[in-house]
Amino acid sequence: MDPIVPEAQKRFGVSYAVTDTGLELPVIDVTHPAFAIAPTDAELDALAAAFQEMMARQRDATEEQLAALRSMLEGSILGRGMLAGSGTFLTGLDTYLMKLGPDNLGAYASDLDRQIARALGPVSMRMRLQNVTAFMAEALGPALDSAPGAPLHLVNIAGGPAIDSLNALILVRQDWPSALSGRPIHIHVFDQDTAGPAFGARALKALMEPGAKLHGLDVTFTHVRYDWRQTDTLARALSSLDLERAVWAASSEGGLFEYGSDEEIVANLRVLRECGNGGTVSGTVTRDGGPAAASPRASFFATIPRTLAVFEALAAQAGWAVDRSIVVPYSIDVRLR
Repeated sequence: MDPIVPEAQKRFGVSYAVTDTGLELPVIDVTHPAFAIAPTDAELDALAAAFQEMMARQRDATEEQLAALRSMLEGSILGRGMLAGSGTFLTGLDTYLMKLGPDNLGAYASDLDRQIARALGPVSMRMRLQNVTAFMAEALGPALDSAPGAPLHLVNIAGGPAIDSLNALILVRQDWPSALSGRPIHIHVFDQDTAGPAFGARALKALMEPGAKLHGLDVTFTHVRYDWRQTDTLARALSSLDLERAVWAASSEGGLFEYGSDEEIVANLRVLRECGNGGTVSGTVTRDGGPAAASPRASFFATIPRTLAVFEALAAQAGWAVDRSIVVPYSIDVRLR
């Protein structure tokens, strides 16, 4: 697919793929310096203070000032995504754009876009992507080493482009160089959206080109239209994979554990538990407290904040236990076994 808006300043060692609308975007690779992020506590404190100040101004703003703000956001690709997700959810591709970072946005972006990308929310998204990717790779490496030739299945629920799954493969190949060779690898994306997974499939293709990070591997990418309220779809698809004989990991970064109800989370985790032993589930839970608590709910996304203890209780109902957790500004990033 030829880009309508090509990336004019491509970085060495970075792959690129095209969205359905023709934007050529870099493929996020958390092992590349262009995407790695490690803010200090002082830097996060400064971003949090700036966020609190912005929230205070918004609470005190007049209708005319709020209308002017909306007009500014409508002129920004990141701002339009935020407005479209107000009171509901940020799409997979809009979330992906937030994760690129200010220096990786192309000619389609404005100065406001880069300002948004430097803010606390997008920084937290980039941190959670790194954490979830690391959780997956840390579990997969030893499991793959102990099961040579077994298929690898990565199950991604509401992951849009599934960039966490792609980065898990990049990390495993970096840290366990031979673990992925000689085995079929399958990425299964269960998402109601189509644009995010379509970009993810092209991103995988770019990563498999000669010289790219996943060249030489046998990887397929399948998208299943999925409403997580209807878990029969997930159960049918997973039952055909014979996960008992495979190495597998599931993830939902910025998805099910952030937006799903208690009942929906438990139902999906039960399906995963029933389909095969030995796998892990990594994902992100919106924090109860922290910066998200200062957000006027109608102006942001319909996430459901939870404490770690509350989420642990939900996971336990479905037969899972949290074995890793990291707190970032907006989320608690978790791995379940």
